[in-house]
Amino acid sequence: MARNLRVLLLIPHLGGGGAEKVAALLARGLCKTKYEVHLATITPNAAGAEPLPPEVAVHELGAHRIRAGAFRLVCLARRLKPDVILSGMFHLNFLVLLLRPFFPRQTRVLIRQNATVSSALASGDLSWYMLLLYRFTYRWADRIICQSQAMADDLASELNIRKDRILVLPNPVDFDGIRAAAYASPSKSVPWSGVGPRLLAVGRLAPDKGFDLLLEAFAAVRERYRDAELIIAGSGREESALQLQCHSLGLEGAVRFTGYVRRPYDLYAGASLFALSSRQEGMSNSLLEAAVAGLPIVATPASDGIVDLLRSLDGAWLAQETTGAALASALLKALSQLGPGQRFRRSFSNEFAFESAIERYEELIDDVGTQPEPNHIALVIPTLDRIGGAERHV
Repeated sequence: MARNLRVLLLIPHLGGGGAEKVAALLARGLCKTKYEVHLATITPNAAGAEPLPPEVAVHELGAHRIRAGAFRLVCLARRLKPDVILSGMFHLNFLVLLLRPFFPRQTRVLIRQNATVSSALASGDLSWYMLLLYRFTYRWADRIICQSQAMADDLASELNIRKDRILVLPNPVDFDGIRAAAYASPSKSVPWSGVGPRLLAVGRLAPDKGFDLLLEAFAAVRERYRDAELIIAGSGREESALQLQCHSLGLEGAVRFTGYVRRPYDLYAGASLFALSSRQEGMSNSLLEAAVAGLPIVATPASDGIVDLLRSLDGAWLAQETTGAALASALLKALSQLGPGQRFRRSFSNEFAFESAIERYEELIDDVGTQPEPNHIALVIPTLDRIGGAERHV
């Protein structure tokens, strides 16, 4: 009797961001009668990590940083002998692909790209050698997963990778759970306080998420709406700098940082709108969830995929550029047109629904995980400098 395919999901840690949440949802959703599911984290997990079902074997490698987990990751892969490894964050992708020669030969490697390559490289936040790493390592992946066609086209163009190696797979979204939370009565435990308007932003506190731009824009909003408040749900290394910026803008009482929130849609019921301020973004999970919930949305043009999504939605306002002033203009325009507590009942493609998205991932795992190991043939000749009959024959 054939054994189930063994799948190893790799993420830096549980809790903290969209990539980690997608991995946790995959671990939860992949069929346990078809797959033996393992999930490995390289660094210690963040507070409030997504709970996983008991059928998922979790391996905590406990390294202090991603590259320090290389030896432990190789040991784990050689012990588990997975049929498929799926890595879900670009800097972890580099490590996994560089280590691929040390993995068991039958192991296939899938990587999930979580940012638009051209935007990430142009941002100046990445080191000069990142393009070399992208070009050198990404062609070693059996498949590369993108969240939008625009992201896939960008990756193929930037890295000169064949388009048949790149797949567009939607992020899984829990439609029913999100909508139920969004239309519930606001909980007394939710930290909304004033009469509003109430702005909600969700994400890792890092430069690429543009929360400094959002604070700049929110200061302009407060000039017109004195009771406006902003909640930023997320954690990260930029929190101290953002707190200082709040102080310099005189926003201390109007902005609250909640830290990491496992279910940000519990905050939706009291929110007036959802704000996305990212400088670069592949396809934001928090944006998709807010869109499914019917929240009004104001966003920066963080990627072509996000622009395409928002242009198709009612109740969405897109900033003209990724600046604080442009975001302020879009926020003020939205607030001037919205009624109190207004929501938009949007029809969403079922491809984003949790079950449909998981099914697409399962199709990919079945495809690559059952491919036979190719035979390797070595042809040896004395030289290529002087071509004789034997060399020509080879």
